[in-house]
Amino acid sequence: MTDASARRMRLSAVLAILLGGAVGIIGSTQTWLNATLNDGSELAVPVPGADALAVLAPLSLAALALGLALTIVGRVLRYAFAVIAIGLGAGLGWSSFRIASQRPVDAVAGPVTDATGLSGEQGIAGIVSEITATPWPAVTAVTSVLIVLGGMVVLATAHRWSASGRRYRTERTAGTGPRDSIDSWDDLSRGEDPTS
Repeated sequence: MTDASARRMRLSAVLAILLGGAVGIIGSTQTWLNATLNDGSELAVPVPGADALAVLAPLSLAALALGLALTIVGRVLRYAFAVIAIGLGAGLGWSSFRIASQRPVDAVAGPVTDATGLSGEQGIAGIVSEITATPWPAVTAVTSVLIVLGGMVVLATAHRWSASGRRYRTERTAGTGPRDSIDSWDDLSRGEDPTS
């Protein structure tokens, strides 16, 4: 693998993880389910993604942070973050798929309780006549696969990535180059005497 192809793989992996996280964040604000109540009004209660799947926003934010961190961490952390990305994407994908395919009563419990005042799974199941899903749970499940694939690409190619973070490191040998006030503050922060 050439350096150019390693850079492309790195970019692809990071973008896949970021895209999966971004779709999850957007999906957390969108309606995932509509619960129709049989209380005589046939009221449809919209259920946003954040209520249907409580971990949606936190896991999606974690994917975004992980994708960004992959651009600056060293080799060991790349592998650790790749494993985390795979687990995170798999968990998010499975949970989203469950909601898309099964439309469970527990996913609509919060909004239905807010709308009716009833609580408990049996009470809610008794008043909900139908639960329909929008495309958002399926879209989130599919894009969660991108997070998993991004993590797998990192695992497979991280050893070929160029060393990152060099631009963030300062390497200075004693007595070389001009010193300014920032260098003096850095010396003080390390407990060194800047006048020596």
